Amino acid sequence: MNGYERIKAALSGEKPDCLPVMLHNFLPAAREAGFTQEVYRNNPDNIAETFIKAVESYGYDGVLVDLDTVTLAGAVGVPVDFPEDEPATSHEPCLNTLEDVSSLKPVNIENYRYIQVWLEAVRKLSDHFGNEVFLRGNCDQAPFSLASMMRTPGEWMMDLYDEDNRDFVEELLEFCTGITCQFIRLMSGTGAHMVSNGDSPAGPAMISPSMYERLALPYERKVIECAHSRNISYALHICGDTTPILDMMVRTGTDALELDCKTDTRKAHDVFKDRVTFIGNIDPSGVLALGTEDDVRMKTRELIRVFSDTNRFILNAGCALPVNTPGKNIHALIRTAREYSSG
Repeated sequence: MNGYERIKAALSGEKPDCLPVMLHNFLPAAREAGFTQEVYRNNPDNIAETFIKAVESYGYDGVLVDLDTVTLAGAVGVPVDFPEDEPATSHEPCLNTLEDVSSLKPVNIENYRYIQVWLEAVRKLSDHFGNEVFLRGNCDQAPFSLASMMRTPGEWMMDLYDEDNRDFVEELLEFCTGITCQFIRLMSGTGAHMVSNGDSPAGPAMISPSMYERLALPYERKVIECAHSRNISYALHICGDTTPILDMMVRTGTDALELDCKTDTRKAHDVFKDRVTFIGNIDPSGVLALGTEDDVRMKTRELIRVFSDTNRFILNAGCALPVNTPGKNIHALIRTAREYSSG
C-alpha cells in the first residue's frame, strides 16, 4: 500500500499494511525548507515545496496543508496581523456589537488573497502526489470558532451568556456556517482527499458540554454534510480535553476526529471504536518538540497499544507541531509506527 491507500483504509475501517501517519507539521516543515512564515504563506509554490520536501525527508503517509488559523476571519473582514516568522493572528473584532450581525453583507471568500494561495497550494500538491500520498486540505475554522474571531473570544463568551442575544448568536453562527461551507466547496475542487476544520473554542475548556451541543454541534454537522455532499471525507479538530463531549462529537457525522493529547485516549478509544477514525494524539510540545527520542518512542508505543484492536487509527500529534520540533523526533515517531506494523 502507498500512503493514500493506508489512510483510506483507516478511514473505512479496513486493515492497512502498516500504521498510517499523518503529520500536522507546517511550521517545522517550512523552517526546514528554508522559508519564513511570511515567505511560506504568500506563495503556493513555496507551500507545495515545503510539503514535498517533508514527505521526501520523513516518508509519512498523509499531508495536512495548513496556513494559519485566521484566514477565514481575514476573508470576512477581521483585522489580521502577519508576523515575519509566525502564523498570522487576529486580535480585534470586525463586529463591534453582536447586533451588527444583521448588517453583514454576503462575502465571496474566493476573492481573498490567502484563500487563493491556500487552494492553489493544494492543487499543486495534488498534481505532484496524485493518489500516492493522502492529501488533507484544512479549511481553517468551523462556525463557532469563526464567530468567536469576528467578535473576539472574550466578547463572544459574554454574548453567549446573555439569553437576550440568542437570535443574534444563531444569526452569526448561520453566517459563519455559510463562510466555512464556501471554503469546503472550494477545497473539494482542488484534488484534496479530505477536508477539515478546527473548532477549539467550542471545547470544554471554553464552554459547557450543553452549550457545545446547542451552539457548536448543529453547525459542525451542517459543515460536515456539506463536505459529504461533495463526496469528500471530513475530519474535525478540537484542542484541549474533549473527554466530556466525545459522544456528541461522534454525532456530528464526521469521518475522523483529531484530538489533543489532553483528551483521555482510552475513553476516546472506547467511544470511537469501529465508529469513527481517531487521529492523534502525541503531545506536540512536551514530547515531540521537547522530549527525547526515547520519550517519543515510549509515548508512541503506549498510544499504539491503546488502539491496537481497531483499524480506525491514524497516528499524528495532538495539534500542530511547534517550529522547534527536532527532525530526529519526527523520524522516531514514524520509525516506531513502522516497527510496530512490521513486528
